[in-house]
Amino acid sequence: MAMKIRLARGGSNKRPHYAIVASDSRMPRDGRFIEKLGTYNPLLPRDSEDRIKMDMDRVQYWLGQGAQPTDRVARFLEAAGVRERTERANLKKGEPGKAAKERAEKRAARDAAAREAEEAAKNAPAEDTAATDEAALDASEATSGTESP
Repeated sequence: MAMKIRLARGGSNKRPHYAIVASDSRMPRDGRFIEKLGTYNPLLPRDSEDRIKMDMDRVQYWLGQGAQPTDRVARFLEAAGVRERTERANLKKGEPGKAAKERAEKRAARDAAAREAEEAAKNAPAEDTAATDEAALDASEATSGTESP
């Protein structure tokens, strides 16, 4: 039988309270379990002693029997010093999909082109104004018939 040490949710809507249980991995999350090993109340402050309570002797027993803790329970055990820190699975749930990545690339290219055009527009008038000033000076000299020294 594949054993897990995991959280079983209790409490009402938006007021979670979890039991840390040893159960068969084939059972539902909140279903039948073999033994209750502790509690976890995420609503309490992180430094509160009552936030996580575990019977460490029983947890050690179940770990010795081959029970595998879930990621969250493994973190609790690492914080308590029962287990050494292990490499965690880096889930890619938050990574954007293929289409979103393509849209982001197009947006970045469009923004870069707009910045280049803006910089070119800033640099171009400085050169054009100098040429325009010279042309205006030449035109005024031609109409007046006199040359400036």
